Amino acid sequence: RTLCLALAFRGTITRMSAVSCVSLRATVAPKAVAKRDGSKPAAARRPTPVVLAAPAFAVASLAGPAFAATEALSQTADGVGIAVGGLAAVAAVGGLLIATDPNKRRDDMKSTAGGDEAKSVADYFNSTGFERWNKIYGETDDVNKVQMDIRVGHQQTVDKVLNWTSGMDMNGVTVCDAGCGTGSLAIPLALRGASIAASDISSAMVGEAEERYNAEISGGKKAPGVAPNFQAIGLEECSGKYNVVTCIDVMIHYPTDRVNAMISHLASLSDDKLIISFAPKTLAYTILKRIGELFPGPSKATRAYLHKEEDVEAALNAAGFKVKRREMTATQFYYSRLLECERA
Repeated sequence: RTLCLALAFRGTITRMSAVSCVSLRATVAPKAVAKRDGSKPAAARRPTPVVLAAPAFAVASLAGPAFAATEALSQTADGVGIAVGGLAAVAAVGGLLIATDPNKRRDDMKSTAGGDEAKSVADYFNSTGFERWNKIYGETDDVNKVQMDIRVGHQQTVDKVLNWTSGMDMNGVTVCDAGCGTGSLAIPLALRGASIAASDISSAMVGEAEERYNAEISGGKKAPGVAPNFQAIGLEECSGKYNVVTCIDVMIHYPTDRVNAMISHLASLSDDKLIISFAPKTLAYTILKRIGELFPGPSKATRAYLHKEEDVEAALNAAGFKVKRREMTATQFYYSRLLECERA
């Protein structure tokens, strides 16, 4: 679900143009200093172009001719590099950021749900959000380039979890997949024999997950000893004890003041292993998220929250878990940090 960032994650998919490498051009005019012998001032000479190269990825010409400022960012999983095309670009970016109010549409959406942000998220993913993300997490070709990139990124995260658990005999292993979405992780784990409790705050999402599971069984896949239990409930309502608890691309919907309690609750459900993913809060991702909010589209109305990895790990430690493995999934529009944790 995308833990995706403002460029991904169910809530915010930007329309901005991204490329692998960009050249930023600035014009440098020499000072107009007349030579003593009366020659023409240096300012009359043809300006010299200066080229700035920004590797990794870039955000360029964000809104076409109306927004000519160009900003380039280079980002690795653990470091940040930024190159900005001149003071004019900085001023243009700053002016656009100040002039917009990305939270207003979300506040309006929340107010229709009586001020309950969790309900507003559920309402979104039971309506326009479900239509959008069901396509992204499906197999249809009716997706744009950005949506396809997010589909690939999310699947890479799911595949990493499946790879981490590939050495386990899943027969009879109890798994709570909290925030299961359309079942991209819950279904393959069930088909490997795990006893799955799959839940999502969206009844439309969890209903789609159950339909996809039944289609797999009808298509000839071997059913597990215990059929998956699909429930439309929020994370806080999940209960019971499990060998493994997973929560993939869900923390993006949780603000900082709630995420620690959410991690603590998920940890209380697990006897052995906890696997979570989140959108990491770095300088580059924060800028990209903010830029993505400038071009929201009518159906991208939920808040997107980034979290510092050290804060997430501190909450895990406080809940009695230690990180054993970590990986980063980063495509053009999808960014997710994945942690595998075990009881200390």
